[in-house]
Amino acid sequence: MKFGDNLQNLRKQKRMSQEQLAEKVNVSRQSISKWERGESYPTMNNIMSLCKIFHCKLNDIVHEDITDLDALDEEVIMNTVKFKKEKQQKMKGLSKAIYIIARICRILVPLAIPVVIVCMIFIPYLVNIVQLSDEKISSTDNKITIIDEEEGLRLKYKDLLIADEYNQESIAKIKEVLANNSKAEITAYLETAGLTEIIFFILFCIILKHLDELFVNINNGDTPFTLENVKHIKRMAYLLIAAIILPTAGGFLFEAILNTDLDAGFDLYNIIEILFLFSMAYVFEYGYEIQLDSKGKIYGDSDEITAS
Repeated sequence: MKFGDNLQNLRKQKRMSQEQLAEKVNVSRQSISKWERGESYPTMNNIMSLCKIFHCKLNDIVHEDITDLDALDEEVIMNTVKFKKEKQQKMKGLSKAIYIIARICRILVPLAIPVVIVCMIFIPYLVNIVQLSDEKISSTDNKITIIDEEEGLRLKYKDLLIADEYNQESIAKIKEVLANNSKAEITAYLETAGLTEIIFFILFCIILKHLDELFVNINNGDTPFTLENVKHIKRMAYLLIAAIILPTAGGFLFEAILNTDLDAGFDLYNIIEILFLFSMAYVFEYGYEIQLDSKGKIYGDSDEITAS
């Protein structure tokens, strides 16, 4: 293996950027980049500095294949190998399944956005044709019918069922909103609710992106305890907070505007989700610190560690 490949492998195993390594060797980032691409070579003093940084022998970095673990000093081995083989296989299998699911959801969730947009376009017309009389909801349009019966409420376009509602409490709230508010106020509320849904789906897409990248890193890496993974978990927690607060805050606002109880409030389950993500972030952060202190000896004694 060439010197540039050896240098790049060592730098990645130490989880250093080219900028970080350049600062340690006291050269420019462009110099590190050229060394790794084989466009130029460091001086002997710089090579010795690299050996000191990576705790490897001169022969290792200049001639040997750095993937040959027997050629490395113990500290480099500990920073290269993190999992016992059986644990690695189980962890990588689970992480692969999770990031595949996350990628599928990243495809499906954005499809909901155009559906919401279509509904927002249709809302003003629908609100305009809806009327409430004698505690019954009906439509003034011959093609769009509203069937208000004891068992529930159904909205049809000709013979096609568009929507239905069978929860009597929800139906009662719909009638209360129709009775106490103008059509302009109702339209404004529904349009704003639709916009909130779009923002929620966008936030959820970003959360799925971080979830995908987190478990790709876990699947491809030799340890889950990296600062990049900690950042992904924390960002998911912050985005989840925004995704929960956004519709809830909107619900409180429109309860005041419409003078109607819309059951806006925080769900205990959502709070538990946030706390779980934050706790996971701290677990990963703590694991990363232990990893630094123990030189990679996390999952067992040195004689138990098996290369993948």
